[in-house]
Amino acid sequence: MRIARTGPDGCTGPAHPRTIGSSTLSDTTTLTLIIGSYPAGRETAVPGQGLAFARFDPDTATVTPQGGWHAPAASFSALSPAGDRLYAVREEAEGQVTAFELGQDRLRHLSTLPTGGEDPCHLAVDPSGRYLLTANYSSGSVAVHPILPDGALAERTDLVTHVGSGPVADRQAGPHAHMILPDPTGETLLAVDLGADSIYAYTLEADTGRLTLRAANRMRPGSGPRHLVFSRDGAFAYLVNELDSTVSVLSYDRGSGKIEELSVRPAAPSTPEQPNYPGGIALSPDGRHVYVSNRGEESIAVFAVSEDGGDLAPAGNWPCGGSWPRHLTLTPDGRALFCANQRSGTVTVFRVDPADGSLTATGQALEVDQPAHVLVLG
Repeated sequence: MRIARTGPDGCTGPAHPRTIGSSTLSDTTTLTLIIGSYPAGRETAVPGQGLAFARFDPDTATVTPQGGWHAPAASFSALSPAGDRLYAVREEAEGQVTAFELGQDRLRHLSTLPTGGEDPCHLAVDPSGRYLLTANYSSGSVAVHPILPDGALAERTDLVTHVGSGPVADRQAGPHAHMILPDPTGETLLAVDLGADSIYAYTLEADTGRLTLRAANRMRPGSGPRHLVFSRDGAFAYLVNELDSTVSVLSYDRGSGKIEELSVRPAAPSTPEQPNYPGGIALSPDGRHVYVSNRGEESIAVFAVSEDGGDLAPAGNWPCGGSWPRHLTLTPDGRALFCANQRSGTVTVFRVDPADGSLTATGQALEVDQPAHVLVLG
């Protein structure tokens, strides 16, 4: 099933509505998927489309294309707390972020602003809904943009650049911010930096939009921390390390923002002849299982979470159904999983058994050029 996209560049054109399908963005029986992607032929910088849309029927596990929006290099997106605004990166050398309004049957461009850094690859809205936080990968920085009452973005209020490097020369010559997210309290922001082997904890001043460093947590040299998720109670976090192909269990102190690594598990049973670079990580809604995408081994690994949340145990490994699985996510009820296979140009669909976390491929796949991220609107 190939996604068809139409229309001018929504990131730079005038703010006008664009119909994305004959149905509304959400209804009572299906879920909407928003799929962010890289330009087709990313290595040669061929202009790409950006955002694709599809419907998922939980009862039949079928996906149906619903068109899309031209937003080049929109490799990651996030929703406002109310779910009525969408924010997407433009992962290019002169990085940008874009705000959209989500309507009943349309996506409307609100604003596009520079991030002040290179190749923004992740963003998050702070829990108050007042600020957008963006991680600039190549320049190793975190940007802050105020969100106006109508959902549009205002000029940047802060840009914090990390300092540091790691022992993997071709990947860690300098800082590379790969993720920014609020902790479960919403009072602290964590920036995961692959290049500096660090996780930085910040507070965000509500009145000024400025970041203040609380803690600089050094991880294992050469591990390349990429993305993390918190346990349901927020006492622990599970971190995927891209460069040494591991998953770490971390303790988290909400008061100080300090992190301690408790244990480390292999992300996949790869061999030296087949390097593996884990990408995405997701926690099931019930908090019982962690899912990790493995690029190289081309699989999805499942880990069982211990009763207290402080440990992980391998619980299975399944083919991803494509090549280079970058991001994965679950439906709100945890009974289906979507995997964005970047190099094969597919988003594959799996049924999830909540009892043991096991996956069953449905045979369903959406064809999307260079898919990088899947957002589920519940």
